[in-house]
Amino acid sequence: DYIGFIERTTKKMPNGKFVDVNGNVLGEHSGVYNYTVGQRKGLGIASNKPLFVVDIDVKRNIIVLGDDEDTLGDTLIASNLNWIMFEKLEKEMRVTAKIRYGAKEAGCTIFPMSDNKVKVVFDIPQRAITPGQSVVFYDNDYVVGGGVIE
Repeated sequence: DYIGFIERTTKKMPNGKFVDVNGNVLGEHSGVYNYTVGQRKGLGIASNKPLFVVDIDVKRNIIVLGDDEDTLGDTLIASNLNWIMFEKLEKEMRVTAKIRYGAKEAGCTIFPMSDNKVKVVFDIPQRAITPGQSVVFYDNDYVVGGGVIE
């Protein structure tokens, strides 16, 4: 019970605003910890079309809602990297990647950055790239490494 744990171990998060991708206020949410990027159900917002969580701005206590296509992204930055096949990524590399448990592997290119980070550019946009989730890189059947999505 994730929400119960958060409520028991932290101070109550204040309600905040739901806004659309243009910044228009759509309603009030019950605390950012109750939502995740890509979520559609349980938002409590009446709309003539399905709405999805596109972004969560914890500092401003705002949740951005949009269409399903607004959840798509083709690029991410990963940090806290752990390489299996080598010590450090020295040059760009073609791999496949999974951005969550149960996701299908997707073709991408990873580019080394400073500070033990990589830029990941997917061939096809991915749904709900979520900060804090793990990304795992594969070369055929072998795990190359992984990191945490920023």
